[in-house]
Amino acid sequence: MKLLTLSALLVIVILINTLSLQVNMASPRVAERGSVAAIYYWRAKPGKLEEYNRYIREVAEPIDREAKRRGAFISVTTYVSQKPDSPWTHMRIFILKDRAQLENLSKVLDAAGIRLQPDEAKRKARAEYAATLRDAAGQEVMDILK
Repeated sequence: MKLLTLSALLVIVILINTLSLQVNMASPRVAERGSVAAIYYWRAKPGKLEEYNRYIREVAEPIDREAKRRGAFISVTTYVSQKPDSPWTHMRIFILKDRAQLENLSKVLDAAGIRLQPDEAKRKARAEYAATLRDAAGQEVMDILK
């Protein structure tokens, strides 16, 4: 009897997980594909690579999460070059559903930064600190091949 109960419970758990997976796979968020990529290239200042990596994890990524929650973009990924002669050390790629979302990207990211740090003086200090860590190395907007 105990074995039968455990077997039945296992089958129920498997069914629930399977149904949950099917619902998640059908979710528009999972299936949503972008049509535009906004790519930002940054070059960490000499000796600041690890410090800039930490800044991205502790400052930029929370802002990204808040902005994404508000519909700013579909996804963002940060790549770090290992080539010492690369013109950039960090490439951040934002995937956007369309050009309208692209037009609002900066505004929504700025608003997310304000929500997470309402104190203007602290935001200014954060921006000044970021400037000591990296320099802009370019940006591009690309259409995503479908």
